[in-house]
This record gives sequence, structure tokens and C-alpha cells, in this order.
Amino acid sequence: MLVADGHRPREGGADRKPVEVAVGVLVRPDGRFLLTSRPPGKVYAGYWEFPGGKLEAGESVEQALRRELREEIDVVIGAVQPWRTERVDYPHALVHLNFCKVFDWSGELHMHEGQQFAWEDLPVRSAPVLPGTVPVLQWLAAERGFAGQTHGWEKG
Repeated sequence: MLVADGHRPREGGADRKPVEVAVGVLVRPDGRFLLTSRPPGKVYAGYWEFPGGKLEAGESVEQALRRELREEIDVVIGAVQPWRTERVDYPHALVHLNFCKVFDWSGELHMHEGQQFAWEDLPVRSAPVLPGTVPVLQWLAAERGFAGQTHGWEKG
């Protein structure tokens, strides 16, 4: 489990229930992937992450990802490939991130929550990167033969 900002107190204490989150790693044919900034007014506003959001009651990861990407960035996704999971202990919440790769979508990107977006490659230029995004960048780097090139991703 990744601990973010470990020096800060944990809201809800050590026994808090994890929040299930569906996360989309949208990858274009040229290998670039989509990062979006956290919207103003949210925790970690301005930090860069892969798009997605919380599962609602009764939703599967895929259903939540389809809904969230439609609501947040105005795209309809095709096939979803479940990829990896990661738990991140943030001061505000314990989250269980369900990362899915998506290679097929339709629609023009429209940021409905005032966020920014960037099609990135490794190493990413957008900063700062949300702590829960760093493992994904490491996984992508390992897949692409760039293992070890993580310096600076978590800093602004």
C-alpha cells in the first residue's frame, strides 16, 4: 500500500473503509496516454492523474468507469481491459484504485469540471502528479523498457 503525505493525520482513523475507484488509462495508437488535472475545489486540486471516479452502489468497475468518463471528460469508451489495482492511503481517504486500460473511445474531450488535460509520454511533463498516479507511470515505464526513470514525477 502506498502512503501519501504520511506526516499528516488520517481522517477517519486507521480502520477506515477503502473507497473503490475506477480509473481509466486511455492510450492512443502512438502510445501517448491521457492525464487530467484535479478540478479546483477538490482535494489535491491541480495535481495530475488518470481520469475516473468512485463506484456507486451496485456498480462494477467497468460500469463506473464508463459513467465517470462520460460525466467528466465527455467520452464514450469501448472495450475496457482491467489492468492492475493499488491501495493508496491519503490523509482524506483510503482508496482502492482499479486501473483499466482503454484503447478505444469516441467523442471529443470536454473537461466538465474545469480541469485541464494533456496527452503525455514518458517521462511526463505535467506536474505535480498525484501520488496514486506514480505507480501507474512506473508500470508503464517498465512495460516500455524505461524502468527506473521515475525521478521528478511526484514533484512540482
